[in-house]
Amino acid sequence: MSMHDDKLNLILFGPPAAGKGTQAKRLVAEHGLIQLSTGDMLRAAVTSGSELGNTVKDIMTSGALVSDEIVIALIEEQLDANKDAPGFIFDGFPRTVPQAEALDDALTQRGMGVDSVIRLKVDDVQLMDRIKARFAEQGRKDDNPETFGIRLQTYNDQTAPLLPYYAAQGKLAEVDGMASIDGVSASVARVINAVAEIKTPEKGWLAKLLER
Repeated sequence: MSMHDDKLNLILFGPPAAGKGTQAKRLVAEHGLIQLSTGDMLRAAVTSGSELGNTVKDIMTSGALVSDEIVIALIEEQLDANKDAPGFIFDGFPRTVPQAEALDDALTQRGMGVDSVIRLKVDDVQLMDRIKARFAEQGRKDDNPETFGIRLQTYNDQTAPLLPYYAAQGKLAEVDGMASIDGVSASVARVINAVAEIKTPEKGWLAKLLER
């Protein structure tokens, strides 16, 4: 057992409008996990005025993409700043296999690992129909069907190579993202329970987690 075997580290994959954010918020509220969202971390780094933050600010101001090395550095900063957290949810990262390998390395160096990769599986056609209906009713800019279609395709293209990477590690779990919010939450809870049984059943790991 590693020194941090009592932590729960999850990666959430889900396309736009699949309810990934809602599920992440529930996991944060129920288990005290720290959600590490790439976008939030970049914004927080810029606001902090740290040396790393100033580097990020300069890159973003120039319109260039922030490198994998910098994003990993931000993640490592958060891992070290939240050593007492019961675990982490990685949101928006990794997006490529090299990023996944870098994340594995960063966690391994700290006696941790990714415990489960939860993919909210959706039917693209049904999801698009849902968005079209919502756009007609509410007119939300993000729901413009043409723009949404591009975002959905980008997500599918990005995550496709990552699924076999984590499946090969035996860490990929797929849940029905088209179910109700409570239904998805129940499926996610089953995945977490299964992880708990594998990790340290003799130490009541799950009981400890659920007490938080």
